[in-house]
Amino acid sequence: METKYSIIQEKQAEHPVRKLIMVKGDRNFIASLSAFGPGIYKNNQAEMQKQYSHPETGKTISFKPATTAETILINAYDFENIAKKEIFDPSWLQVGRIVRTSEGVFANPPADRQGSPITDEKTLKSFLKTSKKVNEIYLLGNDFGFAPYETFSRGVQDCDTFTQGGLARILEYTEKKEAENLRAMASPKFYKRGVNVLGFDDVKEPILRVVGLYSNRGLGDDGLDVDGDGWGGGGSGYASGVLNSGEASAKNK
Repeated sequence: METKYSIIQEKQAEHPVRKLIMVKGDRNFIASLSAFGPGIYKNNQAEMQKQYSHPETGKTISFKPATTAETILINAYDFENIAKKEIFDPSWLQVGRIVRTSEGVFANPPADRQGSPITDEKTLKSFLKTSKKVNEIYLLGNDFGFAPYETFSRGVQDCDTFTQGGLARILEYTEKKEAENLRAMASPKFYKRGVNVLGFDDVKEPILRVVGLYSNRGLGDDGLDVDGDGWGGGGSGYASGVLNSGEASAKNK
C-alpha cells in the first residue's frame, strides 16, 4: 500500500499568543506566565488589555492588572529561574498600587466612580471602621488592605523581619503571621544581605505609588529592595496580568 503523508497544520492564531499559568490553591486564577513590559506601569496596563490568542484553543483573550497578592503568587513560581533572572536582576517588578498616608500604607485601593484609585485619606480610613484588625493589619476584601507604619520596619532588615511585618502581609493579603510567598522570594538563599524597605517615608498628604521589587544592584544583587516610591508614569519595569474571566468563550469566533 502506498504510504501517504499529510502535514497537520497548527491552528493559526489570530492574535499574538501568550503562555498561561494556572494558579490553584487558596486562590484560583489564570494569568500570563510572562510579565508585560518593560515599560512604565500605565503602558504595561494598556499592553495587557490588548487582544491575544489562547495557546491551546486559539480563542481571543485579554488581561487585567493583577493585584499585589496575585502578582506575588505569579512570580513566586520558579522564582530563581524566571522572575529573579528575567525581572528582579536586570529591572524591577511593578507589584501594584499603594497609597501612602500619614498613618500607614493602603494596598490595592478601590476605584472611584471614574475608575481611578481612591486616594482621599478620609475616605480610605472610613473603610477601617467596619473592619477588624487581623494580626495588627486590616484586610478589607478584594485584596484591599492597610498596614499602620508601626507594624513594619523600614530600612535594611533580615528576611524574617520583613515577611512578618505588616507591609509584606498586606501586599500578600494574608491573615497569617508571615507572608509565605514573599518569604520564599526574599530568602537568604537569593539575598544574603537581607531586604531594604525604602521609599516609605512619612507623608502629610496621601500619595499614590506603585510598589516595586528588585535586586539591589548596589549590593551586588545580594539584597532585595522593596520600593514604595515608584511613580505610576515613570520607571520602566514589568507588570503581571490576570486573564479576564469569561472573556475567552465570549470572544470565540
